[in-house]
Amino acid sequence: MNESTIYYTYTDEAPALATGSLLPIVQAYATAANVNIETRDISLAARILAVFADRLTAEQRVNDALTELGELAKTPEANIIKLPNVSASIPQLKAAIAELQALGFDVPDYADEPTTDAERDARKRYDKVKGSAVNPVLREGNSDRRAPASVKAYARKHPHVNKPFVEGSKTRVATMGHDDFFSNEKSVVFDTADVLNIRLIAADGSVTELKTGLKVLEGEIVDATFMNAAALDEFLAETLKQAKSDDVLYSLHLKATMMKVSDPILFGHAVKAFFADVFAQYGDALAAAGLSANDGLASIIAGLANVADGEAIAAAFNAALGQGPRLSYTNSEKGITNLHVPSDVIVDASMPALIRNGGKLWGIDGGEDYTLAVIPDSSYASVYQATIEDVVANGPLNPATIGSVPNVGLMAQAAEEYGSHDKTFEIQSAGRVEVVNAAGEVLLSHAVAKGDIWRATQTKDVPVRDWVKLAVSRARASNVPAIFWLDAARAHDAKLIEKVNRYLGDHDTTGLTIEIMTPADATRYSLERIRRGLDTISVSGNVLRDYLTDLFPILEVGTSAKMLSIVPLLNGGGLFETGAGGSAPKHVQQFLEENYLRWDSLGEFFAIAASFDHLATTTGNAKAKVLADTLDRATGTFLENDRSPGRKIGTIDNRGSHFYIALYWAQELAGQTADATIAADFTALAAKLTAEESKIVEELIAVQGKPVDVGGYYYPNVAKAEAAMRPSAIFNEAIDSLGK
Repeated sequence: MNESTIYYTYTDEAPALATGSLLPIVQAYATAANVNIETRDISLAARILAVFADRLTAEQRVNDALTELGELAKTPEANIIKLPNVSASIPQLKAAIAELQALGFDVPDYADEPTTDAERDARKRYDKVKGSAVNPVLREGNSDRRAPASVKAYARKHPHVNKPFVEGSKTRVATMGHDDFFSNEKSVVFDTADVLNIRLIAADGSVTELKTGLKVLEGEIVDATFMNAAALDEFLAETLKQAKSDDVLYSLHLKATMMKVSDPILFGHAVKAFFADVFAQYGDALAAAGLSANDGLASIIAGLANVADGEAIAAAFNAALGQGPRLSYTNSEKGITNLHVPSDVIVDASMPALIRNGGKLWGIDGGEDYTLAVIPDSSYASVYQATIEDVVANGPLNPATIGSVPNVGLMAQAAEEYGSHDKTFEIQSAGRVEVVNAAGEVLLSHAVAKGDIWRATQTKDVPVRDWVKLAVSRARASNVPAIFWLDAARAHDAKLIEKVNRYLGDHDTTGLTIEIMTPADATRYSLERIRRGLDTISVSGNVLRDYLTDLFPILEVGTSAKMLSIVPLLNGGGLFETGAGGSAPKHVQQFLEENYLRWDSLGEFFAIAASFDHLATTTGNAKAKVLADTLDRATGTFLENDRSPGRKIGTIDNRGSHFYIALYWAQELAGQTADATIAADFTALAAKLTAEESKIVEELIAVQGKPVDVGGYYYPNVAKAEAAMRPSAIFNEAIDSLGK
């Protein structure tokens, strides 16, 4: 490990393709400060290969880059730029496995219901890969996320449109409010370190150990809760009736990627509820064929070719689509509904898009209509309902005048729900789930029924202390109110409120406005201020952090991909995240079909500048500071000149954006006075890129309009991908010669 090294993650889909074009530029420019930019492959495919290294040839094996970076994140020298990665749902995981198998890698199938030791071993390994496998490992710190000044200025000068809710809009949020994770939660704080066991005591007295040897630290919060499956099914059936009666689109909003154990099960309940008659008639046949509602309608339909009466079952599904309430569609042209793929509709991105679009989603014909937005668990659903009510009452937010809602998020060391995956269980028999300490005392207990979804979560004390400290420091630095989004009616939040009040006493809060509000009240408070052009810091837990850092940025600046996301790591290092990746799959599809990549790397530009700045601060490298400052100014010029990818072929795409950031960065470096050597080194490059601008852009655009082959979706051929992403010979020669 080298303190002058920045570790740049190679991930998946559109961000990975963009890396093929952007990274050579960054590596070349970094040589001016004697900084190494090294890649670490944490893509879904690489993570799969890493956990099955024992089945691969020596040539096929890859390093376990995620584990390596996880250890690095705990050191003061850590400097990691993390791009969006696939948080694999089961259908995505299976697709990646199939692709790797076709490429000759001996990785096993994923067994939904493992029956042999080999299948159980494979399932255990895959469980380390699917869903939110990356973020809990790398996020050894809390989150500081906000819109950079240049992005905010651009949004005010070039505001996007937030559509109004028309009078009489029927759009609203439906949530359970009882018998869900929120209402069933119990919580305990540990005075001393302990070791816990989680067990299920069935009605007949038999005991199943669900989790053993769970270590907890002094001051740690442990929560337990469950979703009542019968109440969930009753709720889903009722919302289907409501949507049909109100003649609105039915849309389900979950987070099946990050909440990789619980939410796919919830998704499956919704699929079964919508197609209740089909499952009543054919459910046994589908189960025997290994087709699960948890994987979505698309996976079931694709598997019917190998099922007896498959055509009849497919016809039954199609008939049900016409009989139930109208579903919202994620792709009307291809017939993909809200219930087709669990990973297609992620609540933190889908709900802001709904609100921005005037409360309307898209139906089977592509037309827009009112929507019943179904969010089963009530923990955070009130945030979206409160936002809808505000927009209905006061009109859409105007990006040209509104303030901002930056976020300080508690996420270090797999805090809260994101640490629940190895402690989430679909209950197999009625009885009682107990959390028991080393002394045999029952600390938390729930009576459960077969099919209920039970989970436990942990939140360590050190991250909470750091979270409060970060909130106070951001409030002091920006001189705006900081609001802790916590609800005393929720067991976990009640414990957290006690800690927040205690740890605020460790800091000077004189002159600061720091308050605690429920999520609904905090939403209303923040929206009232934002409409007056005022900023308000949201201080929230882990999942709510995800929700808020999409909701407000999408309404403020049009996308969450333009946010500056800094994670000051607990031991002094830095993790710099580059924005959201929710639109990445569609971008890849367009790229493969038309050689046009709409992915916007603006988030990468901000992260790279922050990374250089952090390195300069921690190592005293003044040249790195020059790179950081000039890239910041270049990004401002980039925004002012609107060099983000266009919307259609014939305009610059992601590769053109990279040319322009390279051009503006070189011009800034050549013109700066802080370091004469760097200025001299970049004078010729700036002149070259300026003089050849039209020819380079012509070369970049000339390749558009034809299909392109990069050798794979989840595991593309790196050489093919880089060749496709670097089609300008003039630009390549100019950049490649810089490092030499």
